[in-house]
Amino acid sequence: MRRSRRQALKSIVGAAALQSGYSMAAADPVTRPIRLLVLDLGGTTIEDRGDVPEALRSAFAKHGLTVSAAEISAWRGASKRQVVRHFAKQQEKLAEAIYKDFNAQVIKAYRTAQPIAGAEETFAKLRKSGFLLASNTGFDREIANSIYDRLKWHQYFAATVTSDDVTQGRPAPYLIFHAMEAAGVNSVSEVVVVGDTPLDLQAGTNAGVRGVVGVLTGAFTSEQLRREPHTHILPSVAELPALLRSKF
Repeated sequence: MRRSRRQALKSIVGAAALQSGYSMAAADPVTRPIRLLVLDLGGTTIEDRGDVPEALRSAFAKHGLTVSAAEISAWRGASKRQVVRHFAKQQEKLAEAIYKDFNAQVIKAYRTAQPIAGAEETFAKLRKSGFLLASNTGFDREIANSIYDRLKWHQYFAATVTSDDVTQGRPAPYLIFHAMEAAGVNSVSEVVVVGDTPLDLQAGTNAGVRGVVGVLTGAFTSEQLRREPHTHILPSVAELPALLRSKF
């Protein structure tokens, strides 16, 4: 009797999961095709020239805070508002002043930042092959849109998710879940996340997605990225079409 009740409970839970649209990867014997790639922005699809950590350091210093490069590096990939609030010790007026200064510096710096070699061609190939693309970033909407507008990248993305859209940035998985929601993809087994920082890989792992791919076009080495849970490490996003053809 107890065994049959457990079996009945499993059936109910499984049915509820299917009805809600969420997959139970361990219980689903069918391997679903990849539908959505969630791509980080700075360092993954746009070149990383060190502008962001320098802008943070400069903005902190302007308001009397000394924050080392190593301290800032540990937060690469995180919501920039969260970074500022952390080092401003939650002093909201101070944090707002620092963030405003940082924002202005980054928007100016990214007027000349170039795409990672092969990134736009990769977007076109993936879209032509039927994949959905989403962008997620620790930047706010103002910074992100300044980049998308200049490069005319909105055409490639089913969703563009920024730190303004969630209450917690990386390593929390909510940027990814928000991208899935906006793109109309319900199952994490149909999603691959791509990023250049440990926090990107941690967020993908926390989301439970099918693929967690690190790329080496940011500030971190292969050795540093390989310390995090991942499925693949690639030289750049330009290698994604070949990866998707051969590994998924």
